Amino acid sequence: MADGHARIDAQPEPVTADGGCHGGKAELTAAASKAGKSEVLARYAKDYPVGPHDQPQSMCPAFGSLRVGLRMRRTATILSGSACCVYGLTFTSHFYGARRSVGYVPFNSESLVTGKLFEDIRDAVFKIADPELYDSVVVTNLCVPTASGVPLQLLPKQINGVRIIGIDVPGFGIPTHAEAKDVLAGAMLNYARTEVEAGPVPAPKTRADKPSVTLLGEMFPADPMIIGRMLEPMGLAAGPVVPTREWRELYSALDCAVVAAIHPFYTASVREFEAAGRKVVGSAPVGRDGTAAWLQAIGEACGIAQDRIDGVKNAMIGAISAALAGSPIKGRITVSGYEGSELLVARLLIESGAEVDYVGTACPKTKWSDPDREWLEARGVTVNYRASLEQDLSAVDAIRPDLAIGTTPVVQHAKSLSIPSLYFTNLISARPLMGPAGGGSLAQVINAAIGNKARFDRMSAFFDGVGTGHATGIWEDTPTDRPEFKARYAKLQAAAAKAEEHVGT
Repeated sequence: MADGHARIDAQPEPVTADGGCHGGKAELTAAASKAGKSEVLARYAKDYPVGPHDQPQSMCPAFGSLRVGLRMRRTATILSGSACCVYGLTFTSHFYGARRSVGYVPFNSESLVTGKLFEDIRDAVFKIADPELYDSVVVTNLCVPTASGVPLQLLPKQINGVRIIGIDVPGFGIPTHAEAKDVLAGAMLNYARTEVEAGPVPAPKTRADKPSVTLLGEMFPADPMIIGRMLEPMGLAAGPVVPTREWRELYSALDCAVVAAIHPFYTASVREFEAAGRKVVGSAPVGRDGTAAWLQAIGEACGIAQDRIDGVKNAMIGAISAALAGSPIKGRITVSGYEGSELLVARLLIESGAEVDYVGTACPKTKWSDPDREWLEARGVTVNYRASLEQDLSAVDAIRPDLAIGTTPVVQHAKSLSIPSLYFTNLISARPLMGPAGGGSLAQVINAAIGNKARFDRMSAFFDGVGTGHATGIWEDTPTDRPEFKARYAKLQAAAAKAEEHVGT
């Protein structure tokens, strides 16, 4: 251990009875079920269904839960998984600005199959659980430990007053990293709820003097403040944003009048709020129609008089209408992403004047997004849940929009077609969307991007003739494609991978 964290040592790649971490989804799922993880996998299958499409392409889902833990004050994080996975996760997390150490308990085939890994994890947790430094320790099983049945549920619930949260976040059980945020947020809410039920808990640093609305889902930092200003005339306050930034905020989140499912896929978190007797309202205060409907739903859930609700609605609709009129968007746009707010963004674009034909989201369909889906479909928009990369690309090819908003590969594909494009996470999510401030927030970046069409055409013309795929570049003799060679080596590679799986049996 160094600085309270387990050391990352070079270890042999673990081999399980079903092909190690290189086994397919079916093999790893079967192994996990045999190893005693059938209950947790069944819960994940119900909470995060992959249908009607298969699991979308995404980064390792554990990135989502890892970020939630790393953003919380006085929270330590320990990962249990293959060294290559842990390296990738920690690298990505620090790339996104985390300034925390990540603990790792190394293992090899022997410690994995003999149960020694669990003992090593337990020892690491006891060493790191210092109440002077931490309120909680999060231990996460990645694919191989989950498939091998490493029983994190047997860890102590608390050590020296430090809460111990053990979760399984396997790539074969959690479809997207967005939903992995819910896995940890839900586990923490469950722990906090049992604490509240058992007796008095520490008071939060700040507490609203009015009934509060807990905001479920990460959003641009200004949005909770904007929502708070909209709620104030109704005698309500914006509560904490879940996932929270510190443990005591969980108590405030549970002690609310109503929960606003701004991001609609937090199924485990919703379950905890409902167990605490809290009502949950879907959608968000985005655009004229969305803000009016959301304020109405929140007001009704909190028992606010209709004339008071109407007063706030009328004021907000007037302000939002002015903001939208002052910042119009003209153009045809496709929207896709994995944040969970894709439908909200599409609504705002349409009310700004844009034509949106397609919205793809990697997240699942839930009743909390029904208001947004119904609003979009009533305007002829195709809404695609659990959208695959291929479906998002096909939409761009078929529609040929003036602007494509999407993930990195969608942006890359669109630009190769001389279509302006914007990365959803960095350029769209990084702006206010709620209320009057959201009304004009997208126009400048959207209109500037659409205005770049001529630049893309000039670049395409300049690079015309340099070839693509195997013929990329400028050649005296253009290389001849050899598909028969590729097919032969693909078969050899598949056979080698199959043989490697049998070695582990």
